[in-house]
This record gives sequence, structure tokens and C-alpha cells, in this order.
Amino acid sequence: MTTVTARPRAGTMLAVLLTGQAMASMDNSIVAVAAPAIRADLGGSGAVQQLVLAGYTLAFAVLVVTGARIGSRYGYQRVFLLGLAGFTVTSLACGLAPGAAFLVAARIAQGAAAAIMTPQVLSLIQVRFEGAARARAIGLYSMILALGVAAGQIVGGLVVSLDMGGLSWRPAFLVNVPIGLVLLVVGPRLLPAGTPVPARLDLTGVWLLSAAMVGVVLPLVLGREQGWPAWAWALPLGGGVALLAAFVRHERRVGAPLVDLTVLATRPVRLGLLACCAVMGCYAAFLFALTLHLQDTLGFSALAAGLAFVPYATGFATSSLLARRLPARVVSVTGPLAFAAAVLAVAGIGQSGWPWGLGSALLLVGGAGHAAGFTPLVTRISPLIRPDQAASFSAMVSTGALLASVLGVAALGAVYLGTGSFALVAVLIAVLLCGGAASASRV
Repeated sequence: MTTVTARPRAGTMLAVLLTGQAMASMDNSIVAVAAPAIRADLGGSGAVQQLVLAGYTLAFAVLVVTGARIGSRYGYQRVFLLGLAGFTVTSLACGLAPGAAFLVAARIAQGAAAAIMTPQVLSLIQVRFEGAARARAIGLYSMILALGVAAGQIVGGLVVSLDMGGLSWRPAFLVNVPIGLVLLVVGPRLLPAGTPVPARLDLTGVWLLSAAMVGVVLPLVLGREQGWPAWAWALPLGGGVALLAAFVRHERRVGAPLVDLTVLATRPVRLGLLACCAVMGCYAAFLFALTLHLQDTLGFSALAAGLAFVPYATGFATSSLLARRLPARVVSVTGPLAFAAAVLAVAGIGQSGWPWGLGSALLLVGGAGHAAGFTPLVTRISPLIRPDQAASFSAMVSTGALLASVLGVAALGAVYLGTGSFALVAVLIAVLLCGGAASASRV
């Protein structure tokens, strides 16, 4: 845990934290849209091209829990700024990459830096805000966490289409550099200077969890392009799960665990995190399937496909800011149901064309339902977490959202690519969202 000694202005502190979170959240979806331009410019084998996208996700998944623990040991402010500096430098390296192999290495390093930086955001919100102020801060955090992905689609489409300075895809990475430098200049003055509490870092836990995350995530992000070979099933179901079980057993015995598993001791926290994961996994799958449907089936350009998500982002932002004024229990249950209804309706109207007016209205509702199913849940769970559990809670939210997103894209993306039916994917998403609403109703 980190105890706080100073109280800078909350608004400016939150702005710095959320800007860093936004850069990390947007990065992967920007690159997904820019991927064709990257392939055309740098070439590389299919595996290398996959790793340009997957390397960031893999490194983030492997290190995010460790990043949260390092923050509680050395101070959230210090570790946030360290991760931000790494993210800025690696973004520059990605933007200047002379070849595909160099870009893969830089992307892995960028994902590692994001894993060090982003867990400190929610941890600082947990220890610095209380009551209504915390609810507002978590609402904004939740908005940035998910909205960044949709915003990345838009920015990626713009970057590729505008070809700024003849640099093609490179500004997608280089845009992080000036923003990161500004944050590094103002951050030390605006972020709270905490007093870290010395604690031994559980290195055995770090290795067990890192190996487990590699075993679970790597097959999921690479298996689809490889045609789902036997290892893509055996590694996560065998090695990955076994290592996760060994990690849990180890954490229950060790004196200073990497993750405080008592965070999950209460039923509302467990069900709330499960519902959050359901919403985030469905969101990632919906975003993936609809983007492919718009571009591959309906012939949208990268820019047009990106702009199609503007109403979704608008609905999410508006709902995140307004949901705290409504009863949290009602909002967190009806949100996933509204999201499910919008997904089914989008699938229905998008089979043969895309009526922009109706499609935009439905995406607006879908974004609002997504936010209503995520933000109030995190807000409701937060008061149940002790200050000394802030890092573990942050790690669980970040890791849960990431794994759910990877699983959603891997499983439902495979359904779409195998059948070409966006309607089938929409039905499956709706079923999962109803399950999320059922979990939320019991929080």
C-alpha cells in the first residue's frame, strides 16, 4: 500500500492519469486499423505481422499484475511516471521502426511499459478519492478504459487515410510522443507524492503468473491465424490453467503475495467482476466482428469504418457521465440488456447495407448500454475494497478486462471468420450479455 502525503488539485491529477490511460487504451485498436498499411510498408512473414498486433497485448497481459504490485511497493506516482516514460520512448521506437522485426520488439516493449503505467491509475483513484468524487473519477476512468478502444478505431482510420507528411501509419505511434513528454513535465508536480511501504516482491508469483499468462494469451492471439492447431488448444487448457492454479495455491501460502486474493472474498465483488468481464468481452467481440463486416462485407474504407463508431463513443461517454445520477443497481442490470438489444438490431439492419441514420442511432444506444453495464459496477464494487487492496483490485480489473477481450475476440471472432455470419455472432453476444446482467443483479 502507498500512503499519501500531499493533496494536489484532484482535477488536474485525474487529467494526467486519464490521459496516460487513454494513450494505452487507444494504441492497440489504432494499430489494428493501420495494420494493412504497416504490412504494405514493412512486409514480414505472417507470424511477424501477427506479433505486431499481438505482442502488445501479450506483454501487457503478462506484466500488468506485476506492475500493480510494483506500484504499491515503490509508490504509485513514481511507477506511473516510469511506465509513462517507457511508453513514450517505445512509441517513438515504433514510429521510427526500420523493419517488421524491430517493430515487433518495440511493440512488446510498449506493452510492457503500458502494463507498468496503467494499473497505477485506478490505484491512485482508489486511495485519493472518496464518496461522490470517487464515483465521478471511476466513471471517467471506465469511460476512458473502453472508449479508448473505439476512439482508436476512429483515429487509426484518420491516420491511414490522411497519410500525414507521407508517413503513412507512423503517426499512429508518433502522436504519443509529444503527449507523453508534456505529461512527464507536469506529472511530478500534479501527482501525489506518496510514501511507499517496503514489501518483498513475490518473485515466484511473478514467474508463475507470467508463465500462466503466456500460456493462456499467446495461443488465443496467434491460434486463429494458424488455423487453430492442437497446441493452440492444449497450451491454454493444459499448461496455462495448471500454472494459474499453481499461482493461486502459492499466493495463498506466501506472506507478501503478488495479488491479495482476499479481494475476492466477498460475493458482490466476485459477481461484479464477472459481470464486468462479460461486458468487456462482448464489447471487444462486437467491435471486431462489426469492423470486419463493415470493411469486408459492406466495402467500407478504413476511415468510414472508423467514423461509424463515433455514435457508439458518444453514447458511451454520455452514459458514463450520467449513469451515476441513476440507481446503480437498476443501471448495471439494464445496461447490458440495452447493449444486447442494440447489438441484435445492428446485426439485423446490417446484413445487406448500412442505413447511416438508423445504424448510428443503434450504435449510440449500444454505447450507452455498454457504459451503463460497466461503469456503475466498478463504482459499486469500489467501496468494498480496502485502501491496502487498491493495487490488487486495479490488477484484477485490468487483467479481467484484457483476458475477457482476448477471449471474446478469439472465440466469437472465430465464429464470424468461420461462418461469415455477423447475425450469429450478435446472438451469441446477446446471450452472454444477458448472463452478465444476471450476475450484476446479484451484486
